[in-house]
Amino acid sequence: MGKIENMFNPKTVAFIGATEKEGSIGQQIMKNLLLGKEKRVIYPINPNKKFVMGMKCLPSILDVPEHVDLAVIATPAKTIPKIIDECGQKGVDGAVIISAGFREAGVEGAELEKEVKKLQEKYGIRILGPNCLGFIRPHIALNAAFSRVTPEPGEIAFISQSAALGSAMLDWAVSAKIGFSMFASLGLMLDIDFGDLINYLGEDPYTRSIIIYMESIGSTKKFVSAARSFARTKPIIILKSGKYAESAKAVQSHIGALAGSFKVYDAAFKRLGLLRVDEIEDLFNCASVLSSRNLPKGARIAIITNAGGPGVMASDAIIDYGGELAELSKESIDALEKILPAYWSKGNPIDIMEEANAERYEKVLNICLSDPNVDGIIVIYTPQGAAQSIELAKKIVEIAKKRIKPILTVWMGGDEAEEARKLFYANSIPTYHTPEKAVKTYMYMYNYKRNLELLYETPEELPIDFSPPKNHLKLIIKRAIMEGKFILTEDEADKFLDAYRIPKAEAYLVKSEDEAVEAALKIGYPIVLKVISSKIIHKSDVDGVVLNIDSEEKLRNEYKKLFEKMKSLNIELEGVYIQKMIEKIDYELILGAKKDKDFGAIIIFGQGGKNVECINDFSIGLPPLNQTLARRIMEETKIYKALSKGLREKPPVNMRSLEEIIVRFSNLVADFPEIAEIEINPLAISKNNIYALDSRIIIDRGFIEEANPYPHLVIFPYPTKYVTPWKLKNGTEVILRPIRPEDEQLELEFIKGLSKETCRFRFFRVIKEFSHLDLAKFCNIDYDREIAIIAELNEEGKKREIGAARLILEPNGKRGEIAVVVADEYQRKGLGTKLIDMIIGIAEEKNLETIYGIIMPENEAIIQLCKKMGFKISKENDEVIATLNLKS
Repeated sequence: MGKIENMFNPKTVAFIGATEKEGSIGQQIMKNLLLGKEKRVIYPINPNKKFVMGMKCLPSILDVPEHVDLAVIATPAKTIPKIIDECGQKGVDGAVIISAGFREAGVEGAELEKEVKKLQEKYGIRILGPNCLGFIRPHIALNAAFSRVTPEPGEIAFISQSAALGSAMLDWAVSAKIGFSMFASLGLMLDIDFGDLINYLGEDPYTRSIIIYMESIGSTKKFVSAARSFARTKPIIILKSGKYAESAKAVQSHIGALAGSFKVYDAAFKRLGLLRVDEIEDLFNCASVLSSRNLPKGARIAIITNAGGPGVMASDAIIDYGGELAELSKESIDALEKILPAYWSKGNPIDIMEEANAERYEKVLNICLSDPNVDGIIVIYTPQGAAQSIELAKKIVEIAKKRIKPILTVWMGGDEAEEARKLFYANSIPTYHTPEKAVKTYMYMYNYKRNLELLYETPEELPIDFSPPKNHLKLIIKRAIMEGKFILTEDEADKFLDAYRIPKAEAYLVKSEDEAVEAALKIGYPIVLKVISSKIIHKSDVDGVVLNIDSEEKLRNEYKKLFEKMKSLNIELEGVYIQKMIEKIDYELILGAKKDKDFGAIIIFGQGGKNVECINDFSIGLPPLNQTLARRIMEETKIYKALSKGLREKPPVNMRSLEEIIVRFSNLVADFPEIAEIEINPLAISKNNIYALDSRIIIDRGFIEEANPYPHLVIFPYPTKYVTPWKLKNGTEVILRPIRPEDEQLELEFIKGLSKETCRFRFFRVIKEFSHLDLAKFCNIDYDREIAIIAELNEEGKKREIGAARLILEPNGKRGEIAVVVADEYQRKGLGTKLIDMIIGIAEEKNLETIYGIIMPENEAIIQLCKKMGFKISKENDEVIATLNLKS
């Protein structure tokens, strides 16, 4: 199996297609590779040449006398399968296929690509491309790309799917003196995709931030897992094309019509802690500022300017981009009155007048930085009056070093402003030519901070059943499919809501007029009549709903009319739904889910009712959701303010109840990959009670049952299968279960309760304080690449954690590191053995080859336990390594 690490840091490179022909791709790549000839061995390969650029040329990669880490290939497409086969025989770790002529060229090219893919899978060789520029790693003098420029070393990694756009952006960045830790062109992503490169760059010491130009995502699950893992430590900024692509497919529900592909990408990026930008320049602007410690805490911006016009432009931009003009405190206004002319603007923007010198700028800036109502400042300079450009820039740099609030600068003008801009660049202070660009970047910084907070925020625990009864619901779906029915009736859909305790209006399915009267007596008037037929998608389209039935006489009359009407339309009814009429509805919401082609199941929440598509007020979330995530998708709608605070005579809603319903609904969606679309519309709120009034479920016609219970989810849900009751040696009952984000306080109390020695054995040092961010990393984990099993017992009605074992998978998915710790008073009771045994089972389930633990030499108890459980013990430096081979 090829190693991507060897491919991107090769000791030996073979270039297949080497030539000296002037102006050729082969010549340019050969020149680029020779730039690093002092760092690695390079073998030109060309059966038609004996020498290339003074170097002996071999006829085939099979003739290379040593192992090859990287093969770069620039030959016609039809030759590629044979070359990849030879690379596989040679045991090459990775190949870059520069050549075009594959699926982008038509049917014949697509067949060639399939042939190459089969060979890639056969040998396990990693492939970048085809139809790509290659890659560049300036820090190690490696240019394995068809590029006429080589960027300087820097801290930004740039990944482009498009070769042409990547080349143009690379040229622009080099001219702008922007350095890179890596440039990679992905091309057709036959093998290596965004997820692979994020995994690699996440651990690359030269990379501080990652910028991406994306057209399509590749393996979505791999991308999501990699992004979740590294977004906390390295900003990932994405320019996604295809914003206005229209889907031609007809939709069968309101949910299907609402959630377009680009909106789903936007929601996914937010959930993962990534930042999407709109323009190429934004990629580079944000890459340099998002790794800063001075990210804004809020959207309240103060503007300091020596010219009125640019201040107004900045104000307009703040409103356009969703920011807020900071309302200066009384203390700040009073302080400004003392240092500014009587005719100053008396508010924000702060126009300090054209005669302002550097000292005035400095005083005003310090006042704004001290104002609790101000989250960040944009300083605008125009070349007029007393302030000298470079003198003012030096003062701002000096102030910025001492403050934590972000300061962005706008230096307008030409040559006079250039020296100041260079000073700002050198000191990592964002600077721009126009107010709009500065405001836009500030809002990017703010939104990025909010996305990160979403990753870290600790949700509150909700009374949710993670294992509701669902086998009878699976049978409903199976029967429907056997009958060729792919739209469940409302009474069938309501059974799903009942199982997941989503409140609905009381209702009964009836088959006769007398049954309807009997049901109405149970419910109580007024009631609603609804036709039930698997042939009807929207009942309102056939006038299949009758409201406000308040007597038996009216019920009998309307029941007969309804049947006659359906008969005239040749619609066969399966019954009629008698439902309690909910009067005086305050709010109508929509709650639904659908399968997106890239991200699988997505949740949609927003304003509901008949005109939902016209209102277009909704937000999207990726399941599974917890309390924090449920609240966030509500916050992103316009209706949220009314729901949380009330609207005129309408009272505010019980937001906790609404959060619970959304989380329960998310669990329903997670448990049923068979569902293509599900919709509750409206989810009505009346007198602070919440009712599902109309539900619809559409079955996925293409669903195929598989071993993975969650093929429709890109984020692995809480693994309930690992919840296990168990007894310690002394008979004490405990629950062994995976950790959850809600366990932060439980985890903190557990760690604080450890003795100094136990704490040192687990963390290799005694830790007195754990921050919220530290605890969030322990509790809010990606179950796909990390699992932590905790032991929980109930002490006098209070939960207590008494042990924990953790498995963290390496990005290659072959190895995993384990760690275990048990509370001092519960040691030697069999708990450590049980926890490690569970981790071994999970590691085998995840198909790992090896697990290992790093142990302090003094921790003799755990060393002996590992030996007992089959681990091999070795020593490296001052540490003991316990390794267990799972494949032999």
